[in-house]
Amino acid sequence: MTTLGELKKSGYKSRSIKEELRENLIKRLKSKDLGFEGIIGFEDTVLPDLQTAILSRHNILLLGLRGQAKTRIARLMVNLLDEYVPYIVGSDLYDDPLNPISWFGKHTVETLGDDTPIAWLHRNDRYTEKLATPDVTVADLIGDVDPIKAATQKLNYSDERVIHFGLIPRAHRSIFVINELPDLQARIQVALFNILQEKDIQIRGFKLRLPLDVQFVFTANPEDYTNRGSIVTPLKDRIESQILTHYPKSVEISRKITQQEAALTDEQRLIEADGLVKDLVEQIAFEARNSEYIDKKSGVSARLTISAYENLVSHAERRMLLNDEKSTFVRITDFLGVIPAITGKIELVYEGELEGPAKVANILIGKAIRTLLATYFPDPEKMKKSKTGNLYAEIINWFSAGNTIHILDHLTQKEYEKQLNSVPGLKDLVKKIHPSLSKNQHLLLMEFVLHGLAEFSLISKGFLETGFEFKDMFNSLFTAEFEDDEEDYDDNY
Repeated sequence: MTTLGELKKSGYKSRSIKEELRENLIKRLKSKDLGFEGIIGFEDTVLPDLQTAILSRHNILLLGLRGQAKTRIARLMVNLLDEYVPYIVGSDLYDDPLNPISWFGKHTVETLGDDTPIAWLHRNDRYTEKLATPDVTVADLIGDVDPIKAATQKLNYSDERVIHFGLIPRAHRSIFVINELPDLQARIQVALFNILQEKDIQIRGFKLRLPLDVQFVFTANPEDYTNRGSIVTPLKDRIESQILTHYPKSVEISRKITQQEAALTDEQRLIEADGLVKDLVEQIAFEARNSEYIDKKSGVSARLTISAYENLVSHAERRMLLNDEKSTFVRITDFLGVIPAITGKIELVYEGELEGPAKVANILIGKAIRTLLATYFPDPEKMKKSKTGNLYAEIINWFSAGNTIHILDHLTQKEYEKQLNSVPGLKDLVKKIHPSLSKNQHLLLMEFVLHGLAEFSLISKGFLETGFEFKDMFNSLFTAEFEDDEEDYDDNY
């Protein structure tokens, strides 16, 4: 169909975008299709509220901390639109041929009637997104008078045709998203009042009754965190549904998100990454969200775990390439490569600034190891009190005898295995608790036990430039005290 006449003969009926979203959602719900593919962990919380808002034909505010898929949810709403809708050819506002609202659309239909040429707009083109920044103007969003258009077309300034429409009018019959709404200056937010409520557009003295057909979706961080601004109360009052988003509620959900979003190459996907290291990556984020060093109001984005996992695999890949090996697996030492992904994505409070971002990152990794050790092995604290014998005793005693090992991140597979096997009782412990695992998994768990015992202060873990040194806890304490005394002596002398 290429003309208005053909469109009428087909029996096509116009719908507002909110009716369109509502009716298509109803079809999806009846077929048990949620319509938001790739959104994980919101099935029982955010998505039901969002679907309710769409059924109510509401404008929507998605409120939540950074990295909670707010923008992604808004973009996926496009899937609830019709695949194609007709519009008048040449119209800046993509006028509905059966219900034009612009001067151009009305004039074209009046002049050409059923011969009015039409084209078809795909749903992917019916989405407009604007990041709210302090430099956004009313002209950007609403529009302004275009003196060049007035001069070239010899139009009077009172003529509606001299207006150059902004993003919102051009999003007629579309979904319009404003990200980080509180960052929009208050006077710009005020300009949205009439559009949301009365459908008036006020541009330099013009008062146009343009019945814009727009589905508004706004995203924002909680106001108590956003120091740069807030949503003005009258605007908030005009947004009918406010939906709270949240972080994943379990390591399992968080892990699914990370594995879905991590951008790995085909070569990197061949690197073995055990479930333990995947869970450790997620546990780091959970530890960060409860850490006294990190600003809870800022939040810890889901992007932290995605970047961390990508770095983890890349760090293992780097070692494999340097050692000219054909295959490798992710080790606990590879978490040294995760630190840059953590430091850039956490906002520290005063105590955290005193520690420094790199040290805080190491603390978070250590806490994650300590938390997960109890799920893979017996709790070392309980083992100390056990009457049946401490499973870790042989390992701890070996270090107490003055023995030391170095687990460096550049070790070849053979060197890595040799270092771990040099600790008596370590291999036997892992095989006793996890007898049916592969050789690589056993090696990983052997290293994991050493890191775990260090987190429980049963052996000492020292940080080297390219790895870790494990030795006796008490000897390291005495050595540290002796070194401190020497420094004091030198200062006094």
